[in-house]
Amino acid sequence: MDPKEKGYKQVNGIRMYYEIYGEGKPLVLIHGGGSSILYDFREVIARLESKFQLIGVDLQNHGRSDHRYVPETFEQDADDVAALLGELHIAKASFWGFSNGGSTVMQIAHRHPGIVDKLVVASAFYKRSGMIDGFFEGMQEATFDSMPEPFKINFLSLNPDFSKLENLFDKDCKRMQTFEDWDDEVLTSMQSPALFISGDKDVMKPEHTLAMWRLVKDSQVMILPATHGVYMMADFDGSLDTNLIDFTVKEVEKFLNQ
Repeated sequence: MDPKEKGYKQVNGIRMYYEIYGEGKPLVLIHGGGSSILYDFREVIARLESKFQLIGVDLQNHGRSDHRYVPETFEQDADDVAALLGELHIAKASFWGFSNGGSTVMQIAHRHPGIVDKLVVASAFYKRSGMIDGFFEGMQEATFDSMPEPFKINFLSLNPDFSKLENLFDKDCKRMQTFEDWDDEVLTSMQSPALFISGDKDVMKPEHTLAMWRLVKDSQVMILPATHGVYMMADFDGSLDTNLIDFTVKEVEKFLNQ
């Protein structure tokens, strides 16, 4: 599994890293907090690179992309991805965002509707009440030691600068600690079909995923028997539920080709 193209583009004052796999209709892959392209989407890319042009992106402060020493926002991430696609001369694409990446793709649809074909919003949220009880209290107490070790190992393998790993942790934590609810208009304004996915034992309540689904015209929803993300990627211990991942990817492919 090798990218056909990879490199950096200058967008909004930073160098942003990307990788492109396969050919066909463009599908942009947006990873979650603390992560990177292949950490979240390796299994998806392996299954879809023969069927779509897959554009993986490392967001600000993540993976191989440059760092900002100002607060992270989903709005900035959305603007960065839109600018990157402009640099790659991709006028319109579908987007698959996982976790914080799911929130980013919702902001892309809200802020840059003209570049969006379809959306896959996986394990994302838009209101604090949508997360499981105790989530935000736990975020307030988060320390660098509590960052999952696989995230640390993955980051340093891509960007061996410990100070930047600390910056990533700090910026990701503060974004969650200070998160303010979005107005429903962010979702009701979406003009593109969306597929909302989450696990029944995810970090957001299934009811919250259903609430987002109800706000977006022409949307679909899929609640899977899974914890956070294991329906599309390896768990923290490296274990894979290949049957579940196969099912998820086939359903996403069906949605994108409808």
